[in-house]
Amino acid sequence: MADDEQKASEEASAPQEGGTEENQQQNENVENGEGAQVQESGEGEGEANTEAQEGERAGETQEANGEEVKEPEEKKEGETPEETSGETEAAEKGGEEAPAEEGETTEAAPAETGEQPEPTEGGEQTENEQPTESAEATEQPQADATEPSQEPETAEGGVEESEQQQAETEEAAQEPQPEETPDDKPAAEQEDDQMQVPATTPAVFEAVDTGEGEQKSDTPAKASDIPEAPVEPDVSSVKSEEPGPNALNLVWSFGVNRNVPVINLTDDQRKAVLYTCAHTAVIYDYANNTQRLLQGHCNNISCTCVSEDKRWIATADKGPSSCVIVWDSYTGIPVQTLFDAHPDGGVIGMRMTPDAKYLATLSANAKQQTLGIWDWTTESETPLCTAGLDESYGLQHYVMFNPEDTTQIVTNSESQVIFYSWKNGQLEYFAPPLTDQDFNRAVGNYSQSIFVSGTTKAYTATSAGNIVVWDNNRPISGPISLEPSPNKKAFKLVRLQERGITVITTTDNYVVTADVLGHVKFYDWHLRMSNWYSDFEVGPINALSFEYISEFSTDIGHDNSYPPDATIAAHPFVTRDYTIGTSTAQIAHVVADGTKVKLIHREHDAAIHGIATHPSKPHICIGSYAGYVKVWNYKTKEVVTSRVFSRGAHIRCVGYDPTGSYLAIGFTNGMVRILDAITLEDECPEPFRFSRDAVTYCAFSHDSMWLATADADYCVTVYKAQPHSIEEPWIYLGKQRAHYKPIRGVMFGTALDSDTPRLLSVGEDRTLVEYDIFNSGTDDLRLISSDRIEQSAIPQCFALYPPITKENFLLLANDQFKFKLYNSTTKMCRKTILGPTYGSPLQRIQILPTEGHVTEDRYLAYITNDKVGLHIMPLDGNPHNSMALIAHPGQVANLACSYDGKHVFTAGGTDAAVHMWNVNIPVLQAGAKLGGDDLIPFYGLLEGGREGELFAELEDYFYYAQIRSQGVDTMDTRRVSTKIILSEVPFVMRALGFYPSEQEIEDMLNEVKFSQYVETGKYVTEIDLGDFIKLYVNHRPAFGLSTDQLQRAFEVLGLLDSNGCPAIDRGELLDLLQSKGEHMTETELAEYLTTLLGCNPEGGSSELGRYDPELAGDVIEDELPENITADMFAEQVLGFGYMPEETPAPPTAGAGSKAQIMAVP
Repeated sequence: MADDEQKASEEASAPQEGGTEENQQQNENVENGEGAQVQESGEGEGEANTEAQEGERAGETQEANGEEVKEPEEKKEGETPEETSGETEAAEKGGEEAPAEEGETTEAAPAETGEQPEPTEGGEQTENEQPTESAEATEQPQADATEPSQEPETAEGGVEESEQQQAETEEAAQEPQPEETPDDKPAAEQEDDQMQVPATTPAVFEAVDTGEGEQKSDTPAKASDIPEAPVEPDVSSVKSEEPGPNALNLVWSFGVNRNVPVINLTDDQRKAVLYTCAHTAVIYDYANNTQRLLQGHCNNISCTCVSEDKRWIATADKGPSSCVIVWDSYTGIPVQTLFDAHPDGGVIGMRMTPDAKYLATLSANAKQQTLGIWDWTTESETPLCTAGLDESYGLQHYVMFNPEDTTQIVTNSESQVIFYSWKNGQLEYFAPPLTDQDFNRAVGNYSQSIFVSGTTKAYTATSAGNIVVWDNNRPISGPISLEPSPNKKAFKLVRLQERGITVITTTDNYVVTADVLGHVKFYDWHLRMSNWYSDFEVGPINALSFEYISEFSTDIGHDNSYPPDATIAAHPFVTRDYTIGTSTAQIAHVVADGTKVKLIHREHDAAIHGIATHPSKPHICIGSYAGYVKVWNYKTKEVVTSRVFSRGAHIRCVGYDPTGSYLAIGFTNGMVRILDAITLEDECPEPFRFSRDAVTYCAFSHDSMWLATADADYCVTVYKAQPHSIEEPWIYLGKQRAHYKPIRGVMFGTALDSDTPRLLSVGEDRTLVEYDIFNSGTDDLRLISSDRIEQSAIPQCFALYPPITKENFLLLANDQFKFKLYNSTTKMCRKTILGPTYGSPLQRIQILPTEGHVTEDRYLAYITNDKVGLHIMPLDGNPHNSMALIAHPGQVANLACSYDGKHVFTAGGTDAAVHMWNVNIPVLQAGAKLGGDDLIPFYGLLEGGREGELFAELEDYFYYAQIRSQGVDTMDTRRVSTKIILSEVPFVMRALGFYPSEQEIEDMLNEVKFSQYVETGKYVTEIDLGDFIKLYVNHRPAFGLSTDQLQRAFEVLGLLDSNGCPAIDRGELLDLLQSKGEHMTETELAEYLTTLLGCNPEGGSSELGRYDPELAGDVIEDELPENITADMFAEQVLGFGYMPEETPAPPTAGAGSKAQIMAVP
């Protein structure tokens, strides 16, 4: 009975895999020169080839039926689109035999249909990617139905073990083995357990990662639709990461750069793929779920390549300070670096010769693009030869060596193919023309090119489904040259398919193509179809790479599941296993024996801005503009659950509540969803739609009773929990537009000496707003206070200062590289501290959680535009207490910290990547210790240091201030002290070249005055030299003042004079100085200007001299011209001496007595 069933199965599958009789006849016609749809230049241009069209239709029929059906079931309507109206008898017989095979898999049917959770509505899909019983039940009967005489496959869908493998398994089973938990399985295998096979799909899928939910309706899900909660893995047995040599060490990268093709690194010793993630290349071992990270680039990696034996990897980037790095793929050690291989913009395309000796690089400069050939095995820093390409050729992005003659190279852009030949340091090239009129048919945009083995031909694939056949340009007379030559022309245009071909490559004796439909097709060297695969269902393919097996052979035994080829004999179609990458950021591994598809990664294919960590579990939630939210267990590196929202639902921010029960998601369209943190199902029947613009921030209160969001419309919206309501667990309370510029942060705190939540927001309008959530009604969100907290700086982010001091503070970071501490109750600025100065101001800050007592040593994590860093607390301005390194070269969009403070996560925004950093506190502390103790770090911030001229002047000014405070003309005994009174601080600051405003002076004096008030209850009235140095370093501008600031003020306030320079009328300037900024009286203004112009001896009334107000008006009129320019004002009034904009002024440069003459917004 089993033999009969197996015979019936073979009769049904053979015609489907090998193709119909029509397909087989088509291939015979191709061999006779009749079947290929070809047009030769000058012969029959524009004529339709009927036989070729029939062959194409037959090939499409083969695409629909061309692989062995691993899970025969009754064909459901709409599952397999028919690409041709004709069916052959052999195909019909195959369809008639299917029900007989279906009877053998009746036990699996309920597992595939009845036990799967119903799809959620609203265009979303929820998936739990942990192994489930239904998934395992689905996998088991598949092998039984395919090969009744074979033993069942494993639950993971693996192939049948050989006798030797079984013997090894039995020996291993006798040894004591630790108990396997769900955490011990690699993430790729746990994703495998959820893969489902469509009823008519010939490929056996081992993994799936959702995505189908995008097609579903937009109505709320029913309770019965919610799947069971995934089992939480036990992470006790997971080995922790090594601390690493830096304070922050990259240990894992979530995401895939879909624009850089994936490369298969599988060989006899490993199963791995190479892909890129921002500026890091990742060697991912999908068998063991491990990553080896190749770090060394400071820009996003633009291209990669490998040697034929997969031993050597080359990575390159484009941008400033670009480089090419060659790595040993087994150790991850860089063996060669080519700095500035193309200084004009970096590298956009690269290829290594099969023997790994030479490297070809294409520059990224479209206007002056060059191709360079490098011998990277030597110490040479220059290429062997280069060729400059004309701008009319377009940006060449793809390059390929002829594997049989590496002196021959081909490159192509979308519009031009170029052939090269290089010998003895000389590189020549030809750019053969080809237009749509040459073959009377649309050629399409070029994608990739290859050389044809054993010939002088080359193939180029196009976006119109064509293959351009290039060959040596034939002479007018004489024999045809069979020698390799770059002098080629287009001889044929072969129409292979309707849709665009994105990849063309070779393996053994086949030409392989992949296209935008996700199909992979194999041809012989004459472009006759051998086989194709159309049911991978992974999206448009942009990368296809085969494994390297040193002794690969097509001679196989009878015990295999290779599909038959498209010949009458239907021989087994034996190829190497391969990896495919898609433009939707998916990576899949295809096992040729049985055509099993293993989904390695399904990642975000759009910008990632939303990340959040669970408050008590090792989970991180990642949301992207692709509408895809995914929760990872970052200790086991496994997917916990995920969900795909409807198309157009771009996720902007995500956040967990403090209990870990809820997950809030804000979208760019203003929608807010509150989900169950485990199942990702909606808590409310309908999403909230009260924001008119993108929701940029979301935060829960500490008791999980309140949710606040901020949007790009400058509004804060509040939602309230109703724990006892099943129908409406959350309701809308109200919203308030309390800011008139973008909001830079919203958070909940607690009231002083109570557990009452407080809601605060800060914006670029320099305003700190507190909301009265308890006295607000529906659609009536009220305010408690609105305080302007900055005079000229713009707040960037804020956080609650940890309880390491007796006073409660709010910590803000501004765009002037300063931290500021504000009393959380009075909103008074209590301290100003110099922040990290790593290229750009801080964008986000978070206090690292701690598992110890909250008052122990605490640390601050922060991000700038492109860096991530740590800072030791308490903050004091010591530059050695912080560190930073490049996190994402393009942009760091968000920051999150693990619940135990051991990891920091950064989102890269447009690079669609999230990096996981291991925190190594001892290294951070060691760096601070090496910087010195006490005042040593601050001496280094003074020009010249401890022995410099500025410090010597400071000592003189310090003691002169004591003389001033005691009276210059007094005859009493002088009291020499190490301290000065606070009233002298502004004068010493100005003497050092720092001219603070009146508000800044008040902040400085309050900082010293109240520094010990909480501990002692007394004011501080004096300051010593050490504290003064700290005060000066922390308050003065981080980079001094430059003339471009003054220039911008004149550009905003003035008009162009006859010379084209911005100038301000003298009367208008005097009026602005009295009415704008910090107001000055007419008397004060007259004294300050006459003093600056040198008309008041000894510094006027503020020093020993005197001021005569009667002559002030005449002096100003005589000394100041009618139209005042920026350089005149800087040179004659302020006495700076005018300098070009590109040269910054010294850090001690300043302006006027009442400091900022004008605060330009």
